[in-house]
Amino acid sequence: MRTKSKWSPGPGVNVLGISLQNDGKWAVSAVAKPVGTCPDCCMRSRHRHGWRKRTLQDLSVQGQVVNVQLTLSRWQCRHRECQRRTFTDRLPDIAAPYTRRTARMAAIVDLVGYSMGGRPAEHLMGRLGMPVSDDTILRQIKRRASVSIQDAVRVVGIDDWSWRRSTRYGTIMVDLERRAVVDILDDRSVASAKAWLQARPSIEVVSRDRCGLYAQASREGAPQARQVADRFHLVQNLRAAIKEQMSLCGHANVRPILSEDAIASTTAQHRRARLAHRQSRQEIFEMLHALRQQGLTYSEIARRTGFERRSVTNWLTSSAPRDRNRAALNPTSPLYFEAFLAECWKDGNRLGRHLFHDLKNRGYTGSRSNLERLLQVWRQAENVRSEVTLPEVKVSEPVRDPDTGHVISADAVAALCIKPRGLLTNRQARRVDALKQGSEAFRVMRGLAMRFNGILRSRNPDALDKWIDDAIETELTAIMRFASVLRRDIDAVKNAIELPWSNGQAEGQINRLKTLKRAMYGRAGPELMRARMLPLNHTK
Repeated sequence: MRTKSKWSPGPGVNVLGISLQNDGKWAVSAVAKPVGTCPDCCMRSRHRHGWRKRTLQDLSVQGQVVNVQLTLSRWQCRHRECQRRTFTDRLPDIAAPYTRRTARMAAIVDLVGYSMGGRPAEHLMGRLGMPVSDDTILRQIKRRASVSIQDAVRVVGIDDWSWRRSTRYGTIMVDLERRAVVDILDDRSVASAKAWLQARPSIEVVSRDRCGLYAQASREGAPQARQVADRFHLVQNLRAAIKEQMSLCGHANVRPILSEDAIASTTAQHRRARLAHRQSRQEIFEMLHALRQQGLTYSEIARRTGFERRSVTNWLTSSAPRDRNRAALNPTSPLYFEAFLAECWKDGNRLGRHLFHDLKNRGYTGSRSNLERLLQVWRQAENVRSEVTLPEVKVSEPVRDPDTGHVISADAVAALCIKPRGLLTNRQARRVDALKQGSEAFRVMRGLAMRFNGILRSRNPDALDKWIDDAIETELTAIMRFASVLRRDIDAVKNAIELPWSNGQAEGQINRLKTLKRAMYGRAGPELMRARMLPLNHTK
């Protein structure tokens, strides 16, 4: 069966036709013209050396697989200075050398693999009549990402992201003008960020968070660039300082759900609940034994009471209600080696990593964090028994919510302190007024916070020096520390006030990276992660 086709493979090739094979696949047959051009010396040759057949996978037709069968000429290059002796016709508009798919088929594989990943793309391509394995898809998108073009990046945002939280971190580079990822680094270090910046002398602005690591890398790798501190992180650091200061003033870190009287009565309620639970277990025990004395079987008792048959057996084989005992210790618990740990503690060996190594040699199979929790309890117990007289700290009375009477937590105080009056609800406005009346520190910090927000929005960096001086004169420890850190990074902070750039785009790209990483179950390496984060048309 042969049908005419409008498919044109490009210059230098004659199409013979399209045929339906016995296996149900469509095949396109073609043959090359009798003229060849050497790819090295560009000399034309008519001296045929032989033939070469290529089979290329093409787009499907009505869900059927299509294979393009090409018969290409192999030529002799007789140019004396050319190192290539023989060559085959090249078809750049159809397929790259040594590939098994046409260019348009490879573009589809690239797009689907970039969007979906390896295995989901394999399933979709199979349903579309273009079967490709997941390994082939991943190899192709990684090969595309490796062919990168050094664009002239002018404004770059730098931020870190976690391979594994609190263990291993990477670095992401974002072009803030194009709003696209430029590169992904598999570590977070001064050396790698510095080398990346040095390779791109066109960078004029570097936006970063308050991390000193990236500040040092920017100073050494791109001294010509202006550093910009992220405004969001500036406000967040101010909020953290307010929370720390209010924690010193007696505010709880977590707002109590009940009042003090209710909390006191809750203890008695828990005690009564435990007694009621014990009494109910006694009643269940007596009821099951009474049914057994009536001659009922275990299965009948289970059907009448609703308990499982195994539970009925356990109740009836015991002479009294069983209390819940503490589980037996095993080598996964550090208390299994409590005697050894106590002896080491008395001898002065109190470092967690040393004790963890010693316990591992003795058969400990638990984690170091579990051991550190036990050691932390011992350290706190020693601190309580310490007879060292601590300096007296003036702690003001905590402010209570005028609506509920609860103590306002430090988190809520920090959030209210940086929120403008126009954005407060009626209840929040009442809480702010109560805090101003009951806490002098809150009144001072709210005034500073409103001034700081105004400076960030006014694009006037000249007012920052006066704000830092006023913050230091407040003699509030946390606020003074925050102002001192601002003064050390004064140039980047002023650039953040003056310039429109921020790290918000980098934070958004990190959210996208996290989605891709979780979609690939955290098994993607640096090469694949970079391939899927770079724009699809970054090589064009």
